[in-house]
Amino acid sequence: MRSVLFVPGHKEGWPGKAVAAGADGVILDLEDAVPLAMKAEARETVARSIGALAAGSRKVGVYVRLNALETGMTGDDLEKVVVPGLSGVLLPKNYGPRDFIGLDALITHFERRNGVAPGSIEIVASLETAQAYAHCEDILAATPRVATLFAGTAKDADVSRSIGFQFTAHGTETLYLRSRALLATRAAGRQFSWVGLWQDLKDPDGARAFAVQNRQLGFTTMVMIHPSHIAVANEVFSPSEQDVIFYSGMIEAFEQAEAQGNAAVLYEGQHIDYAHVKTARQVIELHRALAQNAS
Repeated sequence: MRSVLFVPGHKEGWPGKAVAAGADGVILDLEDAVPLAMKAEARETVARSIGALAAGSRKVGVYVRLNALETGMTGDDLEKVVVPGLSGVLLPKNYGPRDFIGLDALITHFERRNGVAPGSIEIVASLETAQAYAHCEDILAATPRVATLFAGTAKDADVSRSIGFQFTAHGTETLYLRSRALLATRAAGRQFSWVGLWQDLKDPDGARAFAVQNRQLGFTTMVMIHPSHIAVANEVFSPSEQDVIFYSGMIEAFEQAEAQGNAAVLYEGQHIDYAHVKTARQVIELHRALAQNAS
């Protein structure tokens, strides 16, 4: 997934609109986007939304942001939303690996109780506290359900309050946080890494710059709060047309050299060997996968 959009859980029909707008995934939010008095109603709406998305013609990631463990509502959320079609859940305001061990046990219980395939629901660890960022590696190792980390660096939100940084458009103040989460994710063998958010809806150039910077760091997925950012994320986190031409040519040139008994070749003025061709093949594989999912 290149683009994952937050959708308020109690808004019937909005998830379908997100998918129609091109989002590769949605996060149906039961936490901060839902008024306290509407939590029960939102759980029912989210369960219906999961079923509707699962029945759709396009395969998308379907996630639910739960209420934090400290609220006492996490189990109530899981009882309703652990249903066939759910890809995974996000756990906000977590503080370390013990939270994920406990969440794993709850998910296991409701998978069995609700007739969902055991172990099929993954966890995305939403990093929103200083403690969570300090324990990235331990969180990834806590349970096999933890699929990746979501490096959240939103302005004036829980994470900025917990750590104390002041958000800027250039992101210097969160570069270490994002890099730490990314490195831990890749070191743990996870190939996909989430980052967000860009909140200024009046600054589309800023949203693009944010996406480009994070793609350059190595992130694969941008989490968003507004559908206007979907097209930007899909473009930035996809191989460009020029990338496809360049790397296809690299593979062809190297294979020709290899057939002549060489393990290195000069291509477009650059020295190319097996290491570079592995990267090229990975780019082309991603391009093909995206094209297949779009068809």
